[in-house]
Amino acid sequence: MTDLLYTEDESDLRAAVRSLLTARADPAALTGGRAESGSPCDPALWQALATEVGAAGLLVPEKRGGQGASHREAAVVLEELGRGCVPAPYLTSSVVATAALLALGDGAEAAVALLGDLAAGRRTAVLAVPLSTAPDGPLPAPAGRITGVADAAAADVLLVLRGDGLYAVDRADAEVEPATALDLTRPLAAVTVPDGAGTLLAGAAEGEAAVRRGLLTGAGLLASEQLGIAEWCLEETVRHTRERHQFNRPVGSFQALKHRMAQLWLEVVSARAAARAAADALAAGSEEAALLTAVAQAYCSRVAVHAAEECVQLHGGIGMTWEHPAHLYLKRAKADEIAYGTPGRHKERLAGLVGLDAP
Repeated sequence: MTDLLYTEDESDLRAAVRSLLTARADPAALTGGRAESGSPCDPALWQALATEVGAAGLLVPEKRGGQGASHREAAVVLEELGRGCVPAPYLTSSVVATAALLALGDGAEAAVALLGDLAAGRRTAVLAVPLSTAPDGPLPAPAGRITGVADAAAADVLLVLRGDGLYAVDRADAEVEPATALDLTRPLAAVTVPDGAGTLLAGAAEGEAAVRRGLLTGAGLLASEQLGIAEWCLEETVRHTRERHQFNRPVGSFQALKHRMAQLWLEVVSARAAARAAADALAAGSEEAALLTAVAQAYCSRVAVHAAEECVQLHGGIGMTWEHPAHLYLKRAKADEIAYGTPGRHKERLAGLVGLDAP
């Protein structure tokens, strides 16, 4: 049986990432105006995460300039980014786009060169598909305007699937229109790519398979980000209810609130098991990766939203203010709930995989 506990290396990686984010990515700084700027990502923080910690190249083999780690390590990074609600192109570039490029193999020279740049933190790339696209869902039309592309406005390269193949297009060669997003920490944009722009990476069939592999990897590891969101919300809520007093006693001592937080703790523990199982299956190249990803997304999406809602409500009046970061976590959780497929979509996928077709 696979051991889903964190290894010593994973714990060391977590400590390094948390130390960096604690020093340079305080959620309070986002509420101070950065989240509303349209460019919430701190380039210096991203470079430190990508190069000093080496997080950008975790999924990339050493022979291609990466760290040669696995999806388990990448999941640990996403947990910490979720805990800090950190605006960074890690999920879209270092996970989804990187997984798509890796799926093309060593024969795609242009893809191999781009992978080296992504692993070294010199460039970022995103798949030019709506953030809501499920791994088994319909892909955008080969030509036209693609809406809801996450982190496209700040990316260096767009991976565009056309009728004849998968292309790498410099952002300067495309029209990118920033859009208003619910989640202020993960900007969305509409992308229009002119015909003939970009470098061909792979043919149509191979390119579509690579895109779907990237989406599956993103959905599976997104569960770890959702786990991090839920963990922070639970811990912050427990801390607040210990310190907040009414009737000369901590509000956290009231039985009704104890029950709510105990239930949330059980949900977070279960979410950790689901997220770890999905990350481990992807790392091992298991045939059950799609199934465990569907389980993780169907469950972790709801847990993250529930935890964020409880965080806002149990903070009372302060939880409703713009100055407290709780609203950022709720918005991230709600946006993540539809990212790479809704919980309902993943339940349908799960039912199909295990042969439980709806009546």
